[in-house]
Amino acid sequence: MTVVITQNIDGLHQDAGSRRVLELHGTNRFALCLKCDARVDVDEIQAILESGVEIPLCTGCGGLLKMATVSFGQSLPADVLSEAFDLAAVSDLVLALGSSLVVEPAASIPLQAKNNGAKLVIINKTETPLDGLADIVIRKSIGATMSQVLELSDSHQCP
Repeated sequence: MTVVITQNIDGLHQDAGSRRVLELHGTNRFALCLKCDARVDVDEIQAILESGVEIPLCTGCGGLLKMATVSFGQSLPADVLSEAFDLAAVSDLVLALGSSLVVEPAASIPLQAKNNGAKLVIINKTETPLDGLADIVIRKSIGATMSQVLELSDSHQCP
């Protein structure tokens, strides 16, 4: 099973075809009512703002609407974080791509996997605190590196 665990909020992993994505910092693809948890599409929020409303409110309960991202001072979604650590505990391989691996608690997810026997590959332009534990460290651009990996896998028909 392949799972993408990301701190990105832009939904681009899903756009690229990833089927299972855990977004640790939420998403900017919709808003949530802070009172009743109603989900509101960003296009609807945009229309509300363009109509001159300065503070969008939930049409169901009147609560404040906020993008479904984690703001400074907010906790990460406990269910998503727990699932990420649970998956790390049973992973065979973790690719840490483009992360400094210093922002907690996300930085401990690859460590959890490594401590439970997974192989760890880090692709990042700069050093990380986990480089010494990694099975492979590549200090190059993610895009170029992963393009080469895909080319190699296509030519060798990796399973």
